[in-house]
Amino acid sequence: MKRKSFISTLLFLIFLAGRSVSYGQEALSGQISISGAFALYPMAVKWAEEFRKIHPDVRIDLSAGGAGKGIADALSGMVDIGMVSREIYQEELKKGAFPVAVTKDAVVAVISDHNPGLNDILAKGLKKDAGNNIWITGKITTWSQAFGTKSSSPIHIYTRSDACGAAEMWAKYFGKKQEDLLGVGVFGDPGLAQAVKRDPLGIGFNNIGYAYDAKTREQVKGIRVVPIDLNNNGKIDPDEDFYGSMNDLIAAIASGKYPSPPARELYFVCKGKPGNNKILKEFLKWVLTDGQKYVNEAGYISLPAERIKTELKKLE
Repeated sequence: MKRKSFISTLLFLIFLAGRSVSYGQEALSGQISISGAFALYPMAVKWAEEFRKIHPDVRIDLSAGGAGKGIADALSGMVDIGMVSREIYQEELKKGAFPVAVTKDAVVAVISDHNPGLNDILAKGLKKDAGNNIWITGKITTWSQAFGTKSSSPIHIYTRSDACGAAEMWAKYFGKKQEDLLGVGVFGDPGLAQAVKRDPLGIGFNNIGYAYDAKTREQVKGIRVVPIDLNNNGKIDPDEDFYGSMNDLIAAIASGKYPSPPARELYFVCKGKPGNNKILKEFLKWVLTDGQKYVNEAGYISLPAERIKTELKKLE
């Protein structure tokens, strides 16, 4: 009888210990609301799942709707965290935006794998000037003009209809802003990927999390990522050929081989420093420490150690 009592008490104490202490912190309870960039949404979902394993009494509500919605929701107080996949504007900082860089990814050009000139396009790649004349000036209107293929078929250009970091970064690569991009506007990363997949003559751009499958690490079925001809010599050289798998592209982004933009940092943005909001502060600290071990697994790029140290210092 005493032995049973002892075992029951021990199990109860272990249960309490697991509930009240993790990573040196007391158990948390409450709610965190997050909205914004499609680019950061899959990573945020993973972080939320893992954080709740440690703090099951914390509820995390997540929704995607574009970086523009994320920053607007955060500044209006509708959510605790806005997910933003572009640099934070000065006017947003003046309104109280408190950005915390949490990871990196990139935007890539995409076409359908049923494009009639697919092999030539992948072998020659996209020159920066050609991209500019497709999305910005409109001077290039056919596949033969853009890539020197035999096809004189028209290019069907797609862009994003929602205010988003992907479009902002893609435009920035050409020295412009999202509103300067030509093309049929499609809402959201998933929508744009589907539009290109269905159109053999379509070209668009996606965050890498929607161009590659995070589980298989391969390009999403129906889509092919268009390599960038970095040295402008009309062909993809071996040192430019790093698009075959998500792992190859992540390594290229981390080493600086892939240009920035369209590679960029991704941010969690609060309205003001979350000094007195213990749940929010602990979540952000966890994301920058233990949470980083899930970054590459989810298809993103870890921040350099010095950058993480800087972001943690901002939260003190």
